[in-house]
Amino acid sequence: MLYNSTRDNLQEVESAYAIAHGISKEGGLFVPQSIPTLSKEDFIALKEMNYVERAKYILKLFLTDFSDEELDYCAKGAYVGSFDNDLPAPLYALSDKVNILELWHGPTCAFKDLALQILPYLLTTSSKKVGDGKKTVILVATSGDTGKAALEGFKDVAGTEIIVFYPNDGVSAMQQLQMNTQKGENVYVCAIEGNFDDAQTGVKNIFTNDDIKSLLAENNMEFSSANSINWGRLAPQIIYYISSYCDLMDKGDDYLKDGFNVVVPTGNFGNILAAYYARQMGAPINKLICASNSNNVLTDFLKSGTYDRNRDFYTTISPSMDILISSNLERMLYELTGHNDKQVAAWQNSLKYDGKYTVTDEVLSKLKELFYGGYCSEERTSATIKNTFDKYGYLIDTHTAVAVSVYEDYKESTGDNRPVVIASTASPYKFANSVLSALGQDVPNKEFDAANKLSGLTITTIPAPISELETATVRFSNVCKKDDMKEVVLKHLGISL
Repeated sequence: MLYNSTRDNLQEVESAYAIAHGISKEGGLFVPQSIPTLSKEDFIALKEMNYVERAKYILKLFLTDFSDEELDYCAKGAYVGSFDNDLPAPLYALSDKVNILELWHGPTCAFKDLALQILPYLLTTSSKKVGDGKKTVILVATSGDTGKAALEGFKDVAGTEIIVFYPNDGVSAMQQLQMNTQKGENVYVCAIEGNFDDAQTGVKNIFTNDDIKSLLAENNMEFSSANSINWGRLAPQIIYYISSYCDLMDKGDDYLKDGFNVVVPTGNFGNILAAYYARQMGAPINKLICASNSNNVLTDFLKSGTYDRNRDFYTTISPSMDILISSNLERMLYELTGHNDKQVAAWQNSLKYDGKYTVTDEVLSKLKELFYGGYCSEERTSATIKNTFDKYGYLIDTHTAVAVSVYEDYKESTGDNRPVVIASTASPYKFANSVLSALGQDVPNKEFDAANKLSGLTITTIPAPISELETATVRFSNVCKKDDMKEVVLKHLGISL
């Protein structure tokens, strides 16, 4: 399996190079030349496997330059002992047809753990294969969850430094505390005055700055990414959608006779793109339902074919989706244009300089066939949390609530009653204030008082990674302007301009 860049498909690299470097030199994203497919026999075999075995089976198809021993090392290192009951992605049956894919049983209580627990293993293995002996500098822009999950995954990993930027007023108090109390000698965290898109743009600009890359090279360092622009972040996300189908197979052939739908709350498009890849591999996914909050740029794009980030930016109670530049959409466009790198590059150039682009009618038609886009207001997000708990006794966070709400809209507008898998992307305790308020309760001033009140009210347990934060020491309180990110990176690395 070889990989090309979305903006220059003459580039042809193996997976170790794609993972070690994170992004192509001209700013494109690495994508597999073809998507491997799974047969009926493959799925029957996968059904009998545990998650570690499923991970190795699927990654082997994409990472063909990794040995069986290396894949075993990566998968076991990531998924054994790091997740509740060693079940990284269990399905919870909310009703006969509605299944919640719980992706928050890892060390940071968010879906990013499924990829960011294995990425350090993939990256260090890849770096050895590339064989340049340089220290890897991981740059991360986060809207809340990626930052903590990446910090936790890379803490004290030999040969790496990790620097995380997050919007100062754009994450929940619990997310901020998770990042700013992070342990590890090789970690650094800094807030920026701006939103997630500012942080993401700043990181991309640093990645593609030739002067900065030369400075790092002179100091025996090189950049890589833990964001989902890195194929090593995205590939592991495919696993849990394949795994969810394998678990649904236990319900019998009749249950899945018409396939199933998948609902994903997303801002950066990576999580739902992974579901698309699972579909292309052979999982019988009918419709990919893309759920947005008030920052509904993806909803408008899937309906009109025009991607326009020139709009108001909203800070919402589902902050991990407060994004107007969905970087992984680039990979989707590359697939739907038949790997037309020139067209993709032109659209991305328009997005950079004009803030928008419009796809062809052919691409829009394909998008509408694959996807349904919907969004959920703040008021309805809160109402969905309350309604779900009142009806089912099941507590969901502010992002999962967006997905549940959009699914209800989809079902009402289409009448489609197929079984559905709804990606639940975070523990409700990461957003305890908002969830408690949604349940009609007064919110205490102190964050952990809110978590304790929520626990008592709902008879649910606060996850240990959350409760342990109450006594954790704050290590980082840095804030910079978005135009100063470059200087922050170089100063932390001890490099002078």
